[in-house]
Amino acid sequence: MLDAAIKNEEPIIITGWTPHWMFSAYDLKILEDPKGTLGGSENINTLARKGLEEDMPNAFKILDRFHWEPEDMEAVMYDAQEVSFEEAALKWVEDNPEKVAEWVDGVEKVDGEQIELISTPWDTERASSNVMKVVLEKQGFKVTVTPVDPAIMFEAIASGEGDATVAPWLPTTHNAFFEKHAKDIVDLGENLTGTQNGFVVPVYMDIDSIEDLEPKE
Repeated sequence: MLDAAIKNEEPIIITGWTPHWMFSAYDLKILEDPKGTLGGSENINTLARKGLEEDMPNAFKILDRFHWEPEDMEAVMYDAQEVSFEEAALKWVEDNPEKVAEWVDGVEKVDGEQIELISTPWDTERASSNVMKVVLEKQGFKVTVTPVDPAIMFEAIASGEGDATVAPWLPTTHNAFFEKHAKDIVDLGENLTGTQNGFVVPVYMDIDSIEDLEPKE
């Protein structure tokens, strides 16, 4: 419906969120939400199991440095509409050598060390986990990405069954799981900031805020 409306430059309002590939495909804007009706912005964090820094210092350093922007994630998600996430992630890594170089600068390569990244089956996390998989593999790691339910993701890191995750949305979406396991995990901080839920419109619409919407009679 969004695609059809934009092709005809018709007005349309949808619920949406960023990062999402539609922001790479179309010129869109999120309406201002002065009352916080749809919640505030969130971050996506990197978490690691206790002991990972000692066991795999090179992987830990890369994970700790990992940070990118919503438009980076959206680019991977957009390309993954046509190819696999693995291919889309590889393309992004090859297209962004300077950013990747910041993550791996001075990090020694390894020879087949195994590391397991725990993720969730959301396209946003398919994007980030596969990019990190590509980067780590280029450094010589053998990487497994395991997508699970968010509750299992936190349990896996806290118990040490998984090594790290770049998938948790904080401080709201996954906060209950984080609070439950905080003492048993290592929080490396945000790898992406500025996620947002809201009402989305094409940029050609002359409206900027939810408060500008007229109630239907």
